[in-house]
Amino acid sequence: MKDRGGHSTQAFPGRFDSLAKIARVVRQAAAEAGLSDSATYDIELAVDEACTNIIEHAYGGEGRGSIECTCLRSEQGLCVTLRDWGLPFEPKEVPRPRRDLPLSKLRSRGAGLAIIEASMDKVRYERDSCGGNVLTLFKKKDRRRKAGEREEGTR
Repeated sequence: MKDRGGHSTQAFPGRFDSLAKIARVVRQAAAEAGLSDSATYDIELAVDEACTNIIEHAYGGEGRGSIECTCLRSEQGLCVTLRDWGLPFEPKEVPRPRRDLPLSKLRSRGAGLAIIEASMDKVRYERDSCGGNVLTLFKKKDRRRKAGEREEGTR
């Protein structure tokens, strides 16, 4: 569902085959918000990781719930809110990956939250009054000019 105010909300089944559909929605919203390719990649990466975590950890597997994705475009950038009704989690309890080890020694899992936080400008998690998990991700517009754009005041 879309409205004229730069806002869209869609619900997707909590399945891995929904990830590509969610990515398309986020990519489109990022383009409409005027994000650079780099910022678009960052937000897609964070949303993909977050949705994977929702399916695996909040729901404990595929097909056990839905993921609601809301994209809100603004002059500042793009805000993506992901909502699920799975198990709650406490981000502070998630162990951070060790940066002092070679990649070959790191666990193959568990770096998702660190990836999300490194990719985004703002990350907020809350449990809402309806028993849902709400993850809000914000990516600022790149203030550098895009190819072909002129500086203000030039012809």
